[in-house]
Amino acid sequence: MKLWIDSTQIGNVGSAVRATIKGQMEDVNRKVLSRGVRAVNALRNAELEVLKGQRSGKVYRKPFTKRATYVASAPGEPPARQTGNLRLHWNGQVKRGNTSGNGIEVLAELESQEEYASMLENGTSKMAPRPFAEQIKEKAMPEIKKIYSEPFS
Repeated sequence: MKLWIDSTQIGNVGSAVRATIKGQMEDVNRKVLSRGVRAVNALRNAELEVLKGQRSGKVYRKPFTKRATYVASAPGEPPARQTGNLRLHWNGQVKRGNTSGNGIEVLAELESQEEYASMLENGTSKMAPRPFAEQIKEKAMPEIKKIYSEPFS
C-alpha cells in the first residue's frame, strides 16, 4: 500500500491551517490582554482592602483642622489614612511584554501616583517602614491565579 500527497494540494491546505491557527492565536492573545485588565482590577481591589481600616499607632490631629483626629499606623502596619490620597491615587495598566512566536507576555501593573508611597513602604531615617505592597500582592494573588487559570475555550 502506498500513500502520497500531491504537492499542489499542500499549499492550499497549509494556508488554510496557518490562517486558522493565526486566528485562534489572535483570539487567545486578546483574551490574555483582557485577563491582564482583570488582574489589575484584582490588584486595585486588594489595595483598597489593605489600605482601609483602623490602625494602632498614636492619635494625631489632621493637618489644617481644629478638632479632627486620626490614628496613625504603628511601625510594620500598612499606612493609616490621613487624607485618603494614597488609597485613591493609583494607576493601573496592562503592558505587552516579550512576544515569542505568536504568543504574548502580559504585565499587569498597579502604581501609586503619590510621591511619598515609597517612603511609607520602605521607611526613612526618621520613620520605620509601613509596608503594604507585599500585602496587596498576597491578597490579590488567589484571584489573579483564578483569572489566568480559566480555560481559553
